[in-house]
This record gives sequence, C-alpha cells and structure tokens, in this order.
Amino acid sequence: MNNFTDPNEKEASSFTKLNPFISAWLHPKQTARYMIDAKSIGYAILVLSIGYIGSLLAGVTANDLPIWGIILICLILSPIVGIIGTAISAGIFLLVGKLFKGTGIFSDLFKALSLNAIPFIVLIPFYIILLIISPESLIITDFEEALPWTFWATNFVTIGISIWSLVITVGAVAEAHRFSNWKAFFTILIPMIVFGLIMFAIIAVIIVGILSVATI
Repeated sequence: MNNFTDPNEKEASSFTKLNPFISAWLHPKQTARYMIDAKSIGYAILVLSIGYIGSLLAGVTANDLPIWGIILICLILSPIVGIIGTAISAGIFLLVGKLFKGTGIFSDLFKALSLNAIPFIVLIPFYIILLIISPESLIITDFEEALPWTFWATNFVTIGISIWSLVITVGAVAEAHRFSNWKAFFTILIPMIVFGLIMFAIIAVIIVGILSVATI
C-alpha cells in the first residue's frame, strides 16, 4: 500500500489549523494568506469589530460621558470605523502596490489588513481598568493631578501594540501583493508621506490666512 502523502495536502492540512488571533502575532504573512484563501469578508469584519474596540478606547478624550457610555460607543462604532478605515487603506495600498508590480486585489488586501487590528485587542482590558481606576486621567483633557502608574503602563503598552500592528500590516500587504516586505513597507510609507505633506500644506495655509487677517 502506498503511504505517500502529497506535500501540498500536508501543507494545507496544517494551514487550516491557524488561529488568526494567535498566529498573526508571529506569522503575519502566513496568517494573511490564510485569511485570503480560507476566510470570508464577514470573518475579516468580525476581526475588525473586536480589534477596533481597543483602538477606539486608546483614542478616548471625551469628558462628559460615563464609563459605560464610552464603552458602549466603542462597541457600536468599532465595526463602522474598522470597515471604513480598512477599506480606505486597502484601496490606497492596492493602487500604490501596483507601482511595485503587486498582484493583490481589493478583497485580498481588505481581509489581510484586518489582521492589524488584532494587537489592539490586548488594549481592551488595560483601558477598561484605567477607566475604572482613574477615568479622569483618560477622559479629561486638562487633568492636572499626578498621573497614576496605570496611565503610564497603558500608554507604554499602546506604543508597543501600535508598532507591532505596523509590522503585521507590512506582512499583510506583502502577502496580499505577493512581493517583498521592503516593497510593502514603501507601499505603506508613500501614502503616509503624501498625507503628511497635504496636512502640512493645509496647516500652513490656515496659519498664513490667520496671520494675514491679524495684520489687517
């Protein structure tokens, strides 16, 4: 009896065992390929909906809402913001990636880019704890008292998570477009530079306008 096993079948068998919420941390490219080949847009939206809860909590600056209101708003807005933000990113990276001979399509990029929301899931308990222990330090922008250690710890973790999310984004774009990580890096960097220049130009025009009015 022939016990020969097709290598492709063996690879596919192990491939289907990937858990994106775990494997994305250390194997972003393999996980991106799994998302593209084995998962639906609906699953990608589920990933975004969970991950963007942490992302939105990290950006909380409101000062009139109760803690439960902040959490509720984040729960409602997370799928909306996640879908819109990821769709815009996928469209931009699709166009820029073509400059580097990328072969990805919009749906591939959308599903792959959903992975960059996964690290932000870690932030959910941090920000909930901070909201309970010292909500003033997070939701009141002019808070002047000594900030608790939990505030600094949460911000330190947020910085690390943001960096790791960028690493996952590079791997996801590289896999979706089927090119190198360096090309993926520049596919991400170019729009950031262009956006930065546009914002700088807008701010410069506003400042010049204000100064012109002030001198009249």
